[in-house]
Amino acid sequence: MLANLRFWPRYISNRRDFIKAGGAITHSHPLLGDFQASAGTSSGHYFHQDLLVAQFIHQNNPERHLDVGSRIDGFVAHVAAFRPIEIFDIRPVSDGIHPNISFIQKDFMTEPDREDVDSARVDSVSCLHTIEHFGLGRYGDTIDPNGHLRGFQNLVRMLRTGGMLYVSFPIGRKNEIHFNAHRVFHPADILTWPLGSETLLLERFDYVDDFGELHKDVSLDNGIPEVTYGCGIYSFRRES
Repeated sequence: MLANLRFWPRYISNRRDFIKAGGAITHSHPLLGDFQASAGTSSGHYFHQDLLVAQFIHQNNPERHLDVGSRIDGFVAHVAAFRPIEIFDIRPVSDGIHPNISFIQKDFMTEPDREDVDSARVDSVSCLHTIEHFGLGRYGDTIDPNGHLRGFQNLVRMLRTGGMLYVSFPIGRKNEIHFNAHRVFHPADILTWPLGSETLLLERFDYVDDFGELHKDVSLDNGIPEVTYGCGIYSFRRES
């Protein structure tokens, strides 16, 4: 970027000093922006949600944990560091990711067969920063304005009674569709999503605000977070 050109004299000076000190340069590869870069990022949606939900799973130690569409190089890697995790995604993944990670390619807007649901019900399921994409075609999925609702119902169907469901997505002041990137939901909207005969209890709500800071264990009964583009992190328990 042009703004980084101000570091060019520093680069030239460092290069000259390196050669004077006896260093042999085989390739020149100036990375001028790194002169002022920080050591890393410790804020934002993915940083907080991935760590927080991985901590929940570590504490609860479920018998079996399934994940749908979360980042492999973030949340999935965190969990795989200490336990097996089964992941589903509409996109393909290369074989042999890690011994603790197993993968099935699946479109979660498609309702699973009843036999498959009954045999696969588990006590822990996650879907982080994913469901907002369902039905918008971004990842090759079928166009469906109600894709997020179908996906959410199918997540619940995979869960045993008493099991935990962890879901996160962008939250804002109102429901929005940014086609074909993602949806943004009002923080309380998920509480109105139809579940048929299933029942969920919201055990915990955490969220990341517009500045990337995490707010833990917030009660939605005490007021809705005032955010434009935050991240809601919901921990549900399946009751029936």
